Amino acid sequence: MTNDRTALTRSELADLLTEAAQNVGGIPAAEYPTAAARSYLHPVLGPLAAGPRVITELNDRFEGFVATEPRPAGSAGLFALASYASALGWLTESFAELTSSVDEICTRVGIPTEPCAPIVAAPGGTERDDEFDFAFNALELEAVRNAAEVAGLAPDDYVEVLSQSLLAAARITDACMEISSGLLDDADLLSEVSDRPRLDNDPGSLPALVRSLLARMEATE
Repeated sequence: MTNDRTALTRSELADLLTEAAQNVGGIPAAEYPTAAARSYLHPVLGPLAAGPRVITELNDRFEGFVATEPRPAGSAGLFALASYASALGWLTESFAELTSSVDEICTRVGIPTEPCAPIVAAPGGTERDDEFDFAFNALELEAVRNAAEVAGLAPDDYVEVLSQSLLAAARITDACMEISSGLLDDADLLSEVSDRPRLDNDPGSLPALVRSLLARMEATE
């Protein structure tokens, strides 16, 4: 974004947030070629590859946004600035958590382990994680064993790291969808000429992402 002596209009501010929402929303669907020996990382490699690019683009646009002359000063400009900044901060934090999760998976795979008992197909499912249940039929069990063999892992170890990968992917997907939804809500509000964003003590006057972040902070206290 280049400097311009004309302040951004409400429509342009809404377009800025909408574009950011689309970029963030596309992260979970990103694909990245995965080697057969690392198939357990497939759920996270696409988002892991796309995330830094999106964060860099958003950061560049944010820096251009605040450097624009005249700088955002009206209620609409400050509203958009708060929404964009909170989205960028939330996304950056979420990818730090994703990177940490992938590091843990890679560390887990690289640590020598004692031989595990072979996994068996169970009609009721075998709990592998607090949020994932796995039940394998005969074909799926054979596929897991083959994938584990290619990866050089015991079947139980393979299922463990795959479950961790799926959980990390679910978390970054939830974060991206919430960030994208908040940006779109804020963009819609900016687009409504008859409903000017307010900057008072009413929680409803804050951008959706800021309200969400405040609610999350209060929940952890």
